[in-house]
Amino acid sequence: MRTLVLILAIANALFFGWSRGWLDGVTGVPADGGHEPQRMARQVNPERVSLLGQEARAALQKTSCLVLGPLADAEALRAAQTALVKAGVPANAFAPRQEAMAPVWAVATIRLGTKDFQARKEDTYKKLGIRYEYLQGHPEEDPTLVLSRHDSERAAQAALAQLEARALKGLRVLPLQATGQRSELVFAQADGLLQARLRNLRDTDLAAKVRDCSPSTSNPAPGSAGATAQQPPSSGPAAKAG
Repeated sequence: MRTLVLILAIANALFFGWSRGWLDGVTGVPADGGHEPQRMARQVNPERVSLLGQEARAALQKTSCLVLGPLADAEALRAAQTALVKAGVPANAFAPRQEAMAPVWAVATIRLGTKDFQARKEDTYKKLGIRYEYLQGHPEEDPTLVLSRHDSERAAQAALAQLEARALKGLRVLPLQATGQRSELVFAQADGLLQARLRNLRDTDLAAKVRDCSPSTSNPAPGSAGATAQQPPSSGPAAKAG
């Protein structure tokens, strides 16, 4: 009986010493292991961490269709897929798409070298009720205004002649797209996190090719950026495509 009491007394004494942290170095098990204050001390910039509000969570969960392209050929398509996977984009988040490209010719202004020249051209077309848009995807021609798009050089030249007959100067026929194949990657259901990751890829060339899906991607509407059917100059309200 005395032995049992002695064992209990020693056990209580050891537990008391351990609970006070006196035996941490001996046991290797800290008395405050369940609280682990040392983890709090190891936090990096904890003030930057905040809980997302309901609106922010909804924005992240909202999905959108994005396209990465155009890509020059099958090799560029494979390279883009590899780069995306290395960047942490799930391989099942996108699908390749290839389609034939019809030629596109445009009636466009010459390159508008100064802001003043640009403003005067815009003002002229607005007064005449001629629609225009800014040329996209050809940085060497920026800024240039596109007045109409056509599926052949002959149709573009005819439209140019009509405009020149109205005493409009500084116009030209500009080839925008040759016949060929267009390759691109489609992200049909990109959530907010994926959208941000794609638009901020370290490969800036790829990031610059990311754009929103639009009906014109597969079924161009007349006068849209992807239209290839003949579009003569319109006399409707002026439009400026950014």
